[in-house]
Order: sequence, then C-alpha cells, then structure tokens
Amino acid sequence: MTTGLIPGGHPPDPRPTGGLPSQSRREPVGQGAPHLDERPRSSVITARAAASFEPVGRSVASARSFVRDTLQGWGFADIVDDAVVLTSELVTNAVVHAGTAADVLCLRSDDGVRVEVSDRYPEREIPLQGPSAAMGNLDREGGRGLQLCAALAGRWGVDYTPTHKQVWFRLDLPERAVGTRAAGPCLPAELLPLADGRVRVAVIQIDRAGAISAWNEDAEDVFGYPSEQVTGKPLTDLAAWPHTPGTSTGIAEALQLSRWEGSYGIRDAAGRVVPVYASHLRVRDTDGEPSTVCLLVRDHERAVLQTPVRVSTTDTTTNAEGQSTDPFEIFIGSPAPDDLDGLLQRTVERARDMLDADSAFLLLATDDETELEVRASTGLPSARQRFARVPVEAGPGRYGSARMPAVHDDLSSVPGAVPLLNGTGMRSVVTVPLKVEGRLTGSLGVAAESPGRYSNEEALRLQFAADRIALAVESARLGELERLRRGSLSFLVEASDLLAGTLDRDQTLALMAQMTVPTLATWCAVYTIADQAADPYLSYVLHEDEELIDGIKSLLSKIPPPDPVPTPGAHVWTAPAEAAHQAALRTSMRSLGLSEPASIAAGIGTTLATASAVGGETVVLPLVARNRVIGMLTLGKPTDEHFRQEILELAEDLSRRAALALDNARLYSERTAISQALQRSLLPPGLPQIDGVEVDVIYRAAGEGNEVGGDFYDVFPIGENTYGFAIGDVCGTGPNAAAVTGLARHALRLLAREGLSGPAVLQRLNSAILDEGARSRFLTLLYGELRPREDGSAELKIVCAGHPLPLRLRQDGTVETAAEPQPLLGVLEDLELYEQTITLDPGDVLLCVTDGVTERREGTRMLGDDGLMEVLTTCTGLTAGAVAARIMRAVDRFASDAPSDDMAILTMRVPDLPN
Repeated sequence: MTTGLIPGGHPPDPRPTGGLPSQSRREPVGQGAPHLDERPRSSVITARAAASFEPVGRSVASARSFVRDTLQGWGFADIVDDAVVLTSELVTNAVVHAGTAADVLCLRSDDGVRVEVSDRYPEREIPLQGPSAAMGNLDREGGRGLQLCAALAGRWGVDYTPTHKQVWFRLDLPERAVGTRAAGPCLPAELLPLADGRVRVAVIQIDRAGAISAWNEDAEDVFGYPSEQVTGKPLTDLAAWPHTPGTSTGIAEALQLSRWEGSYGIRDAAGRVVPVYASHLRVRDTDGEPSTVCLLVRDHERAVLQTPVRVSTTDTTTNAEGQSTDPFEIFIGSPAPDDLDGLLQRTVERARDMLDADSAFLLLATDDETELEVRASTGLPSARQRFARVPVEAGPGRYGSARMPAVHDDLSSVPGAVPLLNGTGMRSVVTVPLKVEGRLTGSLGVAAESPGRYSNEEALRLQFAADRIALAVESARLGELERLRRGSLSFLVEASDLLAGTLDRDQTLALMAQMTVPTLATWCAVYTIADQAADPYLSYVLHEDEELIDGIKSLLSKIPPPDPVPTPGAHVWTAPAEAAHQAALRTSMRSLGLSEPASIAAGIGTTLATASAVGGETVVLPLVARNRVIGMLTLGKPTDEHFRQEILELAEDLSRRAALALDNARLYSERTAISQALQRSLLPPGLPQIDGVEVDVIYRAAGEGNEVGGDFYDVFPIGENTYGFAIGDVCGTGPNAAAVTGLARHALRLLAREGLSGPAVLQRLNSAILDEGARSRFLTLLYGELRPREDGSAELKIVCAGHPLPLRLRQDGTVETAAEPQPLLGVLEDLELYEQTITLDPGDVLLCVTDGVTERREGTRMLGDDGLMEVLTTCTGLTAGAVAARIMRAVDRFASDAPSDDMAILTMRVPDLPN
C-alpha cells in the first residue's frame, strides 16, 4: 500500500487530463435525477490523502483503516462510519470482484469530504436501464456498493476512462451553528434553579501528549485530587468515556479537535464516577505548542457551559405579539436540544418543574413495546437506573400503567407499581404514555415524597405536554438508532474480518474478548464447553482495567458457571453481582471488626474494586455453532450500570459470528492434532546407538502442517551387531504418499528381522505395494545392512532400487558413488535385485539423500548430483551430524522459495582411529 498526504492548498485533479477525453458519466439506475458532481467550483480542497491497495483480500481491511484514520485525523468523526462502510464495499468490488488494484483518494473541503475509488477494469459498467434490483441482489455477495452509495452519500457517481473506472461519493458534514446567541426570560428569585453551594468550573489543561499540565482549585474540590497528584498523568486515566459505537469519538480524538462539547465522567479520588459536562478548546502557546483547555462542570449544571443551538424560524409560529406559540417550544424551551439525551433530560426537568415535583423520569419503549428502558431522570440516582429495563405488561416488577395515564396517591399501598421508584422515598406519582400514531414509544412520570400530591387534573396537564413532545422524542430516538446501526455495521464488518483471519483457538478467544471490551461492555468472560457432557470452563477473562482481570477471574472461578441455555438472545445472570455484593459486605465488616453473618458465603475473598467492577448488570449470550452450544459469552457492567437494548442486539450478532469462528478453530485444532499424531506414528521412534559408527538424520516434509510426506528413513537393529538402514521416496507428497511410507517402513523392519537378504526383503516389499491396487505408488528405495568391524571399519551391503545413488566421502576429500542403480519398486512384478558390499574405512562418510535434495531448483538452475558432490567435498573431518547440517544449509541457500518436495538426509560416518 502506498499513501500520500498534502495538507492545504489546491491539489491537482487526480483524474487524467491528457489523452482521450473522459467518457460521459453514467447515471446510476434508480429513481430521481442523475447523480452528477455538484461540488461548487468555489469549494476549496484543504487536504488530500491517497493510497493504493494490491488486489488481495486483506486490502479491504487496510482501506477501511486508511479512510478511518484519515477522517479521524481531519476531525470528521460524524461521517467516519458511513465513509468506512462505503469504502469497504467499493474496494471489495475492485480488489475481489474486478481483481485489480484499487486507488483510494480522500479530498477534504470546508463542508465535507469526497472519496474516490478507482480500479483498472473499466469494462465493468453499471447497467444503463432496467429495475434498480439489477444493481445488486441482497442475496448475492457483491453488487451492493452502488446501492449503499445511493442510500448513504449526499452525492455520488461513476467516471470512465479507457484505462480506469472511478466510483466517487461525497459526504457532507452536519450543519453546526456558529455565533449562536440565546436568552431566557427574567424569572423571580424563587423560580430560579437551586445550586449546591457555589457553581465550580474545573479548568484542566492537557498537553499535546494527552497529559494533564494544569489543574485549578475547583477541579481539586470537584474531583478530590490535589494538583500535584494528577499533573503529568494522562486524562484517559481519569475519564470514564462513553463507549457506544457509532455515536461518539474517543477521548483521544476529542482532545485533538479544535472544539468539542459534551458529557462524560471523571473518576474522583473515592473511585466514584462524577458525571460532567465539558467544553474543550484547542489552543497553542506563543511557541506554537498545541494544548487543550477543558472546562468542566457537574452534569446537572451543564447550562453554565452548554452552547444552545439556534432553531429555524420556520419551525415555530408566532402570535400577534411575535411570541412563539408552538406547544412543543412552550414546554421544552427554545432552543431545543439537538441530541436525544439532551432532549430527554430537558423534558424530565421541565415536567418536574411544571408539577412542582421532587423527581421526574422518562422511559423509552423497545421496538416490540414489551419493555421500557430508563433513559433520563432528575431527582433520582440516574447513574444507577440508566438503561434499566422493566416489562410493560406481564411478569414480576411489571410497569402496569404504561399505556394509560395513571395517578398513585401512595406507593406504599401499592408496592411495585412503579419499579423505578422502589427504595427512593417517593410516595405519590403520576405517569402518562408517549404515543406516536397509536404506538407506545415511552412513558413520562413525575413523583413527590409526600402522598396525595396529584389528581387527574395534573395527569391531564402532563399528558398534554407528553403529546406535544412524543413525535420529537421518537424522531430523535430513530436518528440515534440509525447512527448506532451504521456504526454497528462497520463494527461487525471489521469483527468478521478479524475472526476469519485466524484458526487458532486461543487467538479467537482473545479476539472475542478484545472486540467486546470496552466497545460493548466493561468486562467479559468466555466460557467454553468441550462436549455435551462437559461442564462450562472459564477460558478467558478481560476487563478494561488490566489490574482487575485477576480478581474477576478468581471471583468467577469460585461461583458456578451459567447454564448453557441454547435459546438465542441475552439472558441476565445475577450470580456475579450477588457474589460481588457478599464479598464486598464481608470485606467491609472485617474492616470494621464486626463478625460476619452466617448468610454470607465464605471463601470468595475479593477486593472492593473487584466487587464494584462486576456489581452491575451481567448478561450471558450462548455461543451456538452447528446446532450445538460450544460456549457462552458473558458481558458485564460495573455497579449500578445496565446495558442498552441496542448494545445487546449488537452483542448477539457478534456472538453468532464468534461462535462459528471458535468452532472452526476447534475443528481445525482437532484435525491438526489427529493428523500430526498419525504422521508421527510413521516416523521412527529414534536412532539407535551404534558402537563404532556415527549416524544422523535430517528430515523435512513439504507443505504446512505436514510432519511426514512421501520421503522416509529408518535405522534399526536386525541382530547382534547388525543394523538395517533405509531411505526412500514414494511418488507424490502429502497423506496419500505417507500411507505408502508407513507400509514400506514397517514391512522393512519385519522382513529384515526374519533373516532375509536385502534383495529378498525388497522383492517381498514390491509385492506388498502392488497388492494395494489402485492405491499403490511406485517407490525408490536405498536399503542396506551395516556391520561394524573390530578393526574400526564398517561393512555395508546395499541395494539401490531406483533411488539417488549414495555418495562416499573418503578421508582424503575424494567423493564417489557407492552403489549401482537398479529397478524401482511398485512397477514390475518380477524384480531381479542384487546387493553390493562396500567397506567404510575410519574417517569415511556415506551420504544418502532423496531427490528433494538433488532437484532443488532456483529458476532454471538445479543443484543436481554434481552440486551435491561439490558440497560434500567440503565436509572432510566433520561429524555425521555436521555433514547433514552443512548439506541442508547448502540446499536452503540454493533457492529462496520454500521447498516443494520432501527432503531426507541420512549420514553415516566411521570415526577416525585414536592415535
């Protein structure tokens, strides 16, 4: 991949300017006007980034990373996910379907970004007419790139030249108000919001490396850290950043932007997360050194920093006095928040103030209207309740008054009527539904600590307000859901690529955990099930804070694992939170010197930090592959936190992909283990120790994962002071050749120990090979018998049946062949073989190899017999092992490519006589 980046200025047009003119731009099939390049001529290109990718599958992931990094660096986080999805589809079309290299060009302007993907296959044109379905069928693997462009891009098109085809799309940045002004009416003092003491604005300065360089007194008061304790530490050590795919950037990216505003959390000195609203401004000092100034207030005091957004005058109507009369604006205030969380928080605050209540809350319905999810509250422990879910109609703790307005004078007489208020001290409550076109979308309620505060009149007022805001809330919710789903699509594409890239079981488990933490959960654990009769086994644990991993692993190992339920979907598992609660209680009572209650389980023994880490909601998703539960993916939140329904749906999609990847890794590991065990059984158990003769072997099978191929060797005792040796080569490589290898090696041992001569052994082996019929393969074999002599020499009787001739290295450095060629085995029924006798004198070496050594090639060159003899002449005085090693090094250096044939080297040397 090659890349280039030119910041600022006017880069040259990447399209060809000479030669034949560009072909006319084709109109994509579909409704509406042609998608022409409508970029204004005055639009200034402020930066460009280009990269080229080879026509291989891994280039798709590289292209996604390139576009993501480029747009993040430009501060275009709002459109990153759409750009990544579109680039992935277009590059796939180029490198996979078209089979050519792909050139990706990103152009930045003030109001958006244009991405161009070019391939070198201009003949692949889009259809000029016909139904839009012709562009791509959802059941097919390819052809959806242009449809995605039409759905996601602001503008897009296709350009053709004689040598290239270019598909481009443009994504516009969302409009951001500049120079906004906002004001509210003058209110009596008693109507002003109540602040806890004086409002403190924490001022923190972050240097270019992300470390804290300044920390004012208000920051010390709000978070409890003195300046000297945090100065020099990264802000990421303290920030609890919301990890929701598709809806936000990371804190590191936010600190690099010129301006950023929003909510997150800061862990204070006591370990609690303080929700804050922040305004970041990127500045530079007189030396040009950049840094970021962060202003932070407690989240409920966000109005001090929050920048209101100006709304269009067409969204409201005015009366004769020119005042807004839109009921929604009257209730929610102007300007309205432009994000869902801000709108919901403003709604509950206004509802509480309207009915002079102590608290208010708003829940949103799931798509099937069976559950309500807490999304905003005021006057309640919101951090503890956020994203908690309750059933609408049935089951324990049901929210029975969701579909109709309801007034409860005293909750103490109807416990559980509003589960959200359990244990909060609220007595009277009024709830009203939020409906859009008759469909339940949520519920709004206000509550007071005293009983009997509300009547039907208050319910009607609240219902009137709920009717005014229901459509706006649903529209904002759908917008948030769409952004989340786009981010989820990008997340799942990258997850699938990572999981498909490995067949290693341990690496697959690690990938599963790393993809979920911290994107989907704070911690996770993966349980695996070896077979249907086995219990779940805790295989992997991960937490976003590495220091807590061992504590969580210890806690989970001491409680029973979750039941392997095959039903799809996330199931709540309460055991970790309960165990964490008991462990925390035990620790606290021991620290106070109190006796522990008998009801608390003993032996768990964990720290308060670990107990807090697993004290929130925990869900279990089954890992089902090929109709069998092979494990469970457990996701958890820290104390008092819950999962969003959309996150659980995304986790379910991920679990299905992860289960198949894990099962594929299991099957691959099992088959590899079986193959290696069978292959190892075909190799000799070891070389015997022969008095007076050094023997060494080097064996290398061709092909990944093969330990035995068509080449084989053996050295074994036949009788007293007599040893057999053999080196052979079966036609072909791989398992089929290895089967004949096993037959030959074991038959040689049996026949030789029957006292048969060398020719008789090989003739009977030839008959056994021919008896295999269609499975038989011809075999070259060098077989001999070795007898050491008392005078220090060794006698060898050799039969060379079609095999490369053995070479003899004398002590004076001369090399000669040590046998004559004879017919190979497995072809003719009647063989006339004879054996030859040679004597190895002290210092002599006998080298036996298979043709994988002599036929080693580099282009048109081949090592050959002459090359082997030349290498052997340099081995005078070396031991048998050193000779074999030098021959193998010479073979490896002869060619740069991996060997395509099996190789075996057998060396025997008679040691020099002592002086």
